[in-house]
Amino acid sequence: MSVTQQQIRDSLTKVATPRGVPLTQADVLSEIAVTDGKVYFSINVDAAEARAWESVRAAAEAAVRAVPGVRSVLVALTAERKPSAAQPQRAGVAPASAHRPAPTGGAQSPMSKQAEIPGVRAVIAVASGKGGVGKSTTALNLALGLRDQGLRVGLLDADIYGPSVPRLTGIQQKPELDDSRRMIPIKRFGLSVMSIGFLVDEEAPMIWRGPMVMSAITQMLRDVDWGQLDVLVVDMPPGTGDAQLTLAQNVPLKGAVIVSTPQDLALIDARRGLAMFTKVDVPVLGIIENMSYFMCPHCGTRSDIFGHGGALHEAERLGVPFLGEVPLHMEIRASSDAGKPVVESEPNGPHAAIYRTIAGKVRDRLKAAAAI
Repeated sequence: MSVTQQQIRDSLTKVATPRGVPLTQADVLSEIAVTDGKVYFSINVDAAEARAWESVRAAAEAAVRAVPGVRSVLVALTAERKPSAAQPQRAGVAPASAHRPAPTGGAQSPMSKQAEIPGVRAVIAVASGKGGVGKSTTALNLALGLRDQGLRVGLLDADIYGPSVPRLTGIQQKPELDDSRRMIPIKRFGLSVMSIGFLVDEEAPMIWRGPMVMSAITQMLRDVDWGQLDVLVVDMPPGTGDAQLTLAQNVPLKGAVIVSTPQDLALIDARRGLAMFTKVDVPVLGIIENMSYFMCPHCGTRSDIFGHGGALHEAERLGVPFLGEVPLHMEIRASSDAGKPVVESEPNGPHAAIYRTIAGKVRDRLKAAAAI
């Protein structure tokens, strides 16, 4: 049964708001996207009203789920604080408070909102300062390497704008809901896997503002039945923006893994990512140098296409562990594109051994910190 936008709007007319009018008349709804039974939209309110509207978000989600033909729903509550008249903000200029380091303790600290995910012993982030360094491929193979260490592992694809995990894992089905209306992660390769890409069409443009991204990530953490996990690996979007801060403020991260290629341009951005995690008191478990070198599959000649050793030298300079180097190899690329990551497709091969060695170092770091 095909679901239409009008059916969704009709269901939302029954949802009351704090403003005393139906949700559809409150001038807070974003455009409603409906694709193959998957529905997503946001409710946009001022930050001062956000708490009063959380129950509205839940009611809206329940109303849409009741529409025949709806298979999954993502309703994000986005809240933006309006600039005060006394302190107007010029376009393109952040308020002065934005440049001050955020406090890492105290009742008013954003970190005071952290809460453990039930059943999950440790959450770690795999991050990079820039895109195109192979972060998602690394995150998936790292998760599989941790699995091979005997750990119960989950993988959350938090790259809202460019989710790669559905393609890398070959997963095409949609998550189901449990009796509590929480999403059940999809099992693949012995991992519990969840991605925003399971809920939206692969070619759908994700034109979401920061608050909607933050709301979506929070829901992916909290509204998923992760079960019992030793480690939840979170594949972060590139950069040091809303998604990274949301994760750090939402759950007590046990560590972050930074992925970089050897050249200076990537390392500059990797430093920013490392500095951000340090500022919010997240331990850096180490740096991985991806695409470290190219080994010709025909003649065996090694070429340092992007230079070599940059991440190692950076780790030494910053005093953080160097976890290892992963080559640029056609088999890693081909297996990833086919939805069969190399640790799974060639478990006895040299590349799988590299990822498992890196995973062993991460496991040891987590054990040393009594995180697992």
